[in-house]
Amino acid sequence: MSKEHTYTNGEVTIVWKPDLCIHSRKCWTGLGAVFQPGQRPWIKPEGAVTDAIVAQVRQCPSGALGYRMNEGSEAASEAGTSMAGVELMANGPLMVKDSCKVTHSDGRVEERTRTTAFCRCGGSGNKPFCDGTHRKNGFTDVKPVL
Repeated sequence: MSKEHTYTNGEVTIVWKPDLCIHSRKCWTGLGAVFQPGQRPWIKPEGAVTDAIVAQVRQCPSGALGYRMNEGSEAASEAGTSMAGVELMANGPLMVKDSCKVTHSDGRVEERTRTTAFCRCGGSGNKPFCDGTHRKNGFTDVKPVL
């Protein structure tokens, strides 16, 4: 079981699972008033309005960041069904941009919320999920011309 840390502004609780983080930097480059690496605590939910926090957390490629709306908050809840978006990142992971259920080869089932990054380079230490190894091992999806 991976550890998780929670941070709240009263309306929304941000959930951070450090073991899943691939350090893509999307959180702090997208909303630096809330996500401040190098500071303790590094997540300061009072730095932005709830809608901005939710929008930024949804962009986390690894699923290390999540959120839940606190009881009694006025924020609108999501409803309806949507089609999952899938994106191949250049020289990087396969991104599934919606909640998904992953069935592992050993039969274990894991539900992922929001965006999930799947390894394409084969080097991840957290397969089938991306851990950022593609940046270290020189993975490229460009095929050499023979």
